[in-house]
Amino acid sequence: MDYLFTEEQKMIKDLARKISEEKVKPVRAELDETGTFPWELMKEFGKADLCGLYIPEKFGGFGGGCLEFCLATEEVSRICGGVGVTFAASALGAFPILMFGTEEQKMKYLPDIASGKKLAAFGLTEANAGSDAGGIQTTAKKDGDYFILNGTKQWITNGGEAETYTVIAMTDKSKGTRGATAFILEKGMKGFDFGKKENKMGIRCSATRELVFQDCKVHKSQILGKEGMGFIVAMKTLDRTRPGIGAQAVGIAQGALDEALAYSKTRIQFGKPISSFQGVQHMFADMATQVEAARALVYATARTVDTGTADISRDSAMCKLFASDVAMKVTTDAVQILAGYGYMKEYPVEKMMRDAKITQIYEGTNQIQRNVIALGLIKELAAKK
Repeated sequence: MDYLFTEEQKMIKDLARKISEEKVKPVRAELDETGTFPWELMKEFGKADLCGLYIPEKFGGFGGGCLEFCLATEEVSRICGGVGVTFAASALGAFPILMFGTEEQKMKYLPDIASGKKLAAFGLTEANAGSDAGGIQTTAKKDGDYFILNGTKQWITNGGEAETYTVIAMTDKSKGTRGATAFILEKGMKGFDFGKKENKMGIRCSATRELVFQDCKVHKSQILGKEGMGFIVAMKTLDRTRPGIGAQAVGIAQGALDEALAYSKTRIQFGKPISSFQGVQHMFADMATQVEAARALVYATARTVDTGTADISRDSAMCKLFASDVAMKVTTDAVQILAGYGYMKEYPVEKMMRDAKITQIYEGTNQIQRNVIALGLIKELAAKK
């Protein structure tokens, strides 16, 4: 489909695809097998000026928005979902600074993220605060001009590898979600440490670690927004980054479709390539339709985010929900088309199927996305009365 991209957007898409084909594809199986963090690939994206696509020029970025970010994320994820989320999760950590940071905070942190010199990460999830983000137990107790953080964050993408962290902690538990505050932390701060790297089913080269705070002293100048705005910071951030997960899911699904199509032309059964069988053709027709529908929804949502003219919570939830469900369906069908070969690690579709599953879980499970969508519909209906 023609999505009416600008020349710059076409250039971004082509560049991300070129680097992914030339640099990521040759090492994706090894990265998956060993769980090695793709630092060299992140440096390549940095050199190509892809790390700051959504960051304004005055902070060292490209000056684009959510759509440009999604275009690059999709192309990287088409080759490797693990590398794709490593690339995308840095934006998840940077968006709170971009949206709620002071000019001083933005100038301090965003240029290094935009250049790819440093990665960012976002610390919200805890053992008892996943879908229930209001269940945060990590505390930040005020002590003069400082806050003392204690607690842990779980399953943090880029954890231990990133240098800049946006972390949500409770400054006043009696106020519930209104008692949460967002802080900027830096790797190496006293009292800030990391747990082991998790051994995951998919996106294995991506680093997923626990963040551990033991009497970690943070100055009040590191607060994002105001004290008590942490929950707002978190929710507004996820509204703007969920299209990135949708883009990751679309990329994974497209990659699986590409692999299955190529295989079907060479696999001979009953004297014919399996691509000639109507049953297989119908699977391809459904897969391609689902991928294109998901892509259109992701792009439309990203453009809505960039215009800033609407409440994007419902749309953002829709594109993440639909695209991730499509990714799981399409990758499963790709494995089915490759049959026994598809189940083997020497073919990439089994990896794509494993990578796809997490897109239905992180940045809010798809069950939570359905809640967000339904609440949005009810809110819209009430506004019309």
